[in-house]
Amino acid sequence: MSKKNQISRLTIKGFKSIKDLDQLYLGSLNVLLGGNGAGKSSFVSYFRMLGELVELRLQKWTAQQGSADRIVSFGVKETDKIESFVRFGLNGYKFELEPTVEGGFVFASEKLFFDGPFYGPKWIHLGTGHQEAQLKGKFKTSGAGSEADYCYSSISSWKVFHFHDTSETAGVKRYGPAHINDYLRPDASNLAAFLYRLKSETPEVYEQIRKTIQLAIPFFDDFYLKPVELKTEEMVINLLWKQKDSDYTFWPSQLSDGSIRFICLATALLQPNLPSTIIIDEPELGLHPYAITLLGSLLRSASTRMQVIVSTQSVPLVNEFSIDDLIIVEREQGATVFKRLDEDEFKIWLEDYSVGELWEKNILGGRPRK
Repeated sequence: MSKKNQISRLTIKGFKSIKDLDQLYLGSLNVLLGGNGAGKSSFVSYFRMLGELVELRLQKWTAQQGSADRIVSFGVKETDKIESFVRFGLNGYKFELEPTVEGGFVFASEKLFFDGPFYGPKWIHLGTGHQEAQLKGKFKTSGAGSEADYCYSSISSWKVFHFHDTSETAGVKRYGPAHINDYLRPDASNLAAFLYRLKSETPEVYEQIRKTIQLAIPFFDDFYLKPVELKTEEMVINLLWKQKDSDYTFWPSQLSDGSIRFICLATALLQPNLPSTIIIDEPELGLHPYAITLLGSLLRSASTRMQVIVSTQSVPLVNEFSIDDLIIVEREQGATVFKRLDEDEFKIWLEDYSVGELWEKNILGGRPRK
């Protein structure tokens, strides 16, 4: 995906704790930094909703959240709609969602935006009163090269990853279909199948992933990726692995939770067919401090090839970034606010303190307030 598909400006109003976010600038590397409950997860949740919305699953996603009343800021009595406008390249996508009495949403407005170099800005109206987005349908009827094609292709390429579930029933630890390997799933439930395809089609990428994992998990040698045929003739695969200087094959449950999460992160950030934008919520969970340092390097490197949006409250991870990369997330009067910082304003502080120490001392903001 081209960098033209990456997000440049974002407006969100009325979504969860984000009551009024207007024209937030997003660069190649964006680190959301704030304490518990500040609203970082609301920001990540917006992209989950957007992904479901363009794939015609808005009502299902809303029902899974409980109802529209739990999604709009402070309930339907205070907020009557969600508004958003996301800009990428010369294009943009704007929508307004109004809660229904049944607990779902209806589109009050859905528009495409294009600011062409020859004809100037224009809006393409996709309708009003519908329950699922019209963008995908417009893309199918308009064909390749249309504004709808560009907008749908861009938004559908933005991927949210969440690797927190490492329980015994997590998909990453279980057998799964070997053929479901076209892309890494948001929860890495098809990690074994995806790595199996990389090993076959792009062995150099697979080797890079393996060596990166060895830096964080020194006893790790390699994966043992061998599909097994069931009685139904379906081929399944699991994330088996081997330790250095041993022929014994280990199960994924014999890796620590932090090790599994690092394997997922390394695969997502080193994969060959990159999303144009990747969003990861608190990737440092359960990682050893050295693994967090490696993660910071992976995130910085990935941001040269795609847009990275990551939320964190880890001091060691923040130390891997510059102040210009940070977006401070705080609550003001109950609502989430986002602030970009200018590194030049903190030059004197940076002579004696790291970026993480400045955040820990509440010099940058984003720390819980009494």
